[in-house]
Amino acid sequence: MRFKAAVLNAVGEQLEIEELEMQPLQAGDVLVRVKASGLCHTDLEVIQGSLAYPLPIVLGHEGAGVVEEVGAGVTRVRPGDHVLLSWNPHCGHCFYCDRDLPILCEPFRHHQPQGHLLDGTSRMRRNGDEIFHYSVTSTHAEYTVVPESGAVPIAKQMPFDRACIIGCGVMTGVGGVIRKAEVEPGSSVAVVGCGAVGLNAVQGARLAGASTIIAVDLGEEKLQRARVFGATHCVDAEECDAVDAVLQLTHGRGADYVLESAGAARVFRTAVEMVRPGGSVIWLGKVNTDTEVSFRWGSLMGERQMVRSSYGNARPMRDFPWLVDEYLKGQLKLDELITRRIRLDEINDGFAMLARGEGIRTVIMFDDPPPAPAGRRGEPQAR
Repeated sequence: MRFKAAVLNAVGEQLEIEELEMQPLQAGDVLVRVKASGLCHTDLEVIQGSLAYPLPIVLGHEGAGVVEEVGAGVTRVRPGDHVLLSWNPHCGHCFYCDRDLPILCEPFRHHQPQGHLLDGTSRMRRNGDEIFHYSVTSTHAEYTVVPESGAVPIAKQMPFDRACIIGCGVMTGVGGVIRKAEVEPGSSVAVVGCGAVGLNAVQGARLAGASTIIAVDLGEEKLQRARVFGATHCVDAEECDAVDAVLQLTHGRGADYVLESAGAARVFRTAVEMVRPGGSVIWLGKVNTDTEVSFRWGSLMGERQMVRSSYGNARPMRDFPWLVDEYLKGQLKLDELITRRIRLDEINDGFAMLARGEGIRTVIMFDDPPPAPAGRRGEPQAR
């Protein structure tokens, strides 16, 4: 079959909308007609060259759509199912999967940096030549093939544009608070960096029942957004010493939990200074792999715990339906995260906005613009 996709042919160049061919499905494959795909900063890192992948490649790792066809042995989904795609599919039986660490799945870690599916091959071709997959999803395309574990069935009343953003930014932020940090009701939580992931950490703290939710960032615009998602206090690091401000808001002890989502070396150090003795720091942001990060030794003492979380301790088959249900119940804010919807042929404009730091999430729509969300329990059908 033939389909259109946004192809990155060289680092630093514009994406090209091209017609590709999809190879026949193999055992365990799921062919998905993509309905919506989010633009994430990690995609931009590949375009800019700070994250190396083989080229030419089809980017995109926040996607939702409809199952068109399945390969031999697939039992969890069938044609017609609405699915949310996970960028971390896993084999289910390697050393790490057996230890309930799917984020470290060995076939995934080995093959996905090479631009391949879990079996070490690609399904996409251009004039017979291989086109590489990005994070086993490649959702900036009309169609994609993913392993069965990467296609999670969701309720059909869930709008595709809201669904797709759950697959990375929402899961990372909300999951970092609830699944990784396991924040208890009544806790104090500081979130440093209020981009897409940080805003979801803020609303994760709200969902967890935290009593003090401190948003830390530069400038009032981002902090105003954080208030919408549940921040009880905001600290503008341009106007004050952010560490002192967090200490003052937490009776001089520091926050019970600090979630770093800015992705800057100096902010990693700041996050550790904000947590109380015995508290936990969860690093959601990231820097280039060769960047050195330093800390004041005293800030590491006092039984403080520090952990990296790449995907919010996600178990997609468990967590994606839960997050969809939270949205449909009116508890999870997704509408407010989407600041622009575009067509596939506008993708370069979307990434230019992302590079300038404009908006929260831009979503590619592969059909007509979506209607207002319907079917959320406890709300009117039209809004």
